[in-house]
Amino acid sequence: MPATRKVVPRKPAQLSNEDSEPESLHSDALDDLPPKKRTRSSNSKSSSPSKPKPKRKKRKAKEDDIKDEEDVDDSDVDLKEGQQVVGRVVQAPKTGWVPPGQVSQNTLDFLAKLKDPACNDRECSELICQTEPVYRRVEKEFKAFIEAFTDMLTDVDSEIPPLPPKDVTHRIYRDVRFSNDKTPYKKGLSASFSRSGRKGIFAFFKPGDESVIAAGAWCPGKNELSTLRNHLLRSTPAAKTLHTILASKAFTTHFGAPSPHPNGDRQSVFGHEDELKVAPKGVDKNHKDIALLKCRSLAVSYRFTDAQVVAPGSEFIDALRGVADVMTPFVHCLNDMMTLPVDDSSDEENEEDDTGDPEEDE
Repeated sequence: MPATRKVVPRKPAQLSNEDSEPESLHSDALDDLPPKKRTRSSNSKSSSPSKPKPKRKKRKAKEDDIKDEEDVDDSDVDLKEGQQVVGRVVQAPKTGWVPPGQVSQNTLDFLAKLKDPACNDRECSELICQTEPVYRRVEKEFKAFIEAFTDMLTDVDSEIPPLPPKDVTHRIYRDVRFSNDKTPYKKGLSASFSRSGRKGIFAFFKPGDESVIAAGAWCPGKNELSTLRNHLLRSTPAAKTLHTILASKAFTTHFGAPSPHPNGDRQSVFGHEDELKVAPKGVDKNHKDIALLKCRSLAVSYRFTDAQVVAPGSEFIDALRGVADVMTPFVHCLNDMMTLPVDDSSDEENEEDDTGDPEEDE
């Protein structure tokens, strides 16, 4: 009969082996190749080939390491064997951002976290990694602001080239190779502009009412500093222009009186850390411009509060424009003094060039 032919040949084929135990009906016993290992007992139940052990490890790792993070979905984290969850990826805020050309409170809040040593330490610095979406959004906002700032600055100072933000902004990562301070990240965002692209007007944004715009010559080279001092020693027209700028009403309103502060604080171009305590070699300590001659950096800075930085509309850009208008003649004068040679036929050539400082000669 047809029904008998279908059933009878199959059963002898399965039971033709010497052992007709139930284990011979396991799927492994039906393969062409012998099974690699048979660790289960004969009375164990058959199961799928996939091993659940790595899955149990993954679930246990998540319960041990992120049990307090209720907002983390277990199904979204696919861990391999031996991996563990050590932190959370923080998404960027959905609100609080501002149009291009402005700085939001979100940016200042992110920079404020970098002031916390626990978030800015080499051993456990996971802030940039865990808040990568936030940092990228802050970076995008800052570059848009720098683009608007560049447009304003090139309108004020025609000598500054209109470079893209990537050519004037600074990295947030510190160079710690030769520094005792191994803090990995800077605590603010910055950019600099000049007729050569860098080292002119400097903008630095840092929370805590520490945002500044600065301009001048920071630690100029040996030859540049010597040329600057020669202009002052010989009272060249460029040196007289510098005195006029430092004493102008607009300049003193923003940066202070053109003289050293009684307590040694920052005032006008004076009070920098690299300022000399005594007269430079070969210069009379009683020279009329001895205060300027002691300066190794000729630079000024103006500070803004956080409220000014996050002001709506173009208020902050307009405030920066007002300061840049005052800084521009000062920067141009320094550029002339560092690049133009001193005229030896100056009418007011100083006799101190040949005498020197008595204290230095001893």
